[in-house]
Amino acid sequence: MPTTRKGRDFVARHGETVYNAVGRMQGNHLHTPLTRAGFAQAERMGAALRGLLGPRPPLTLWSSSAGRALQTLAIIAEHLELDWHATRTDDRLVEIGMGAWSGRYYAEVEAEVGPFVDRAHGFYTRAPDGGEWYDAIAARVSGWVRDTDDDAGDRLVVMHGMSSRVLRGVMTNSDVLPQFAAPVAPALPQGSVALIEGGVERVVLEGTGRKETPT
Repeated sequence: MPTTRKGRDFVARHGETVYNAVGRMQGNHLHTPLTRAGFAQAERMGAALRGLLGPRPPLTLWSSSAGRALQTLAIIAEHLELDWHATRTDDRLVEIGMGAWSGRYYAEVEAEVGPFVDRAHGFYTRAPDGGEWYDAIAARVSGWVRDTDDDAGDRLVVMHGMSSRVLRGVMTNSDVLPQFAAPVAPALPQGSVALIEGGVERVVLEGTGRKETPT
């Protein structure tokens, strides 16, 4: 995509959830609450962004419509002294749809079908019964990028492991990986924040959470 986008984008991965803690696949499940570790990761993100941007920065708050992303953003917004109620949610920012595997334990699925995660890239194989593929994620997040290209000021976007990697790949013009049919940025742990400006990415905070668990 072109690098004429106005403003900067801070793309954050939500904190650890109760599903992450016990090894369940949440995918596009809407409401899976944060653990205490997840809250601590959100606090750390908020403090880092406060140190970088100061109080009440001119920042538009964006979030996936999933509760775990909104919960993470609530903590960050408090650090920044911004009104969480002004958050703009968009379903195009949600996590990969896991079809029949949604909500199941990783170990249970692996025992049933064998290895289903590409360990070199940390990506799932396609889930049965409506599992989403990465080209579909690229299409939806690209639509969000186009719709916000001309927005004034900077944006903070809180979302998920897989969908954020594809969004970051789209925004940095990364190569399309043919086996996944989408551009993909490197994995970052939960609680991480990447800054993208002019198509160039810089990690401003590397999180302390899981890196390999996709969602």
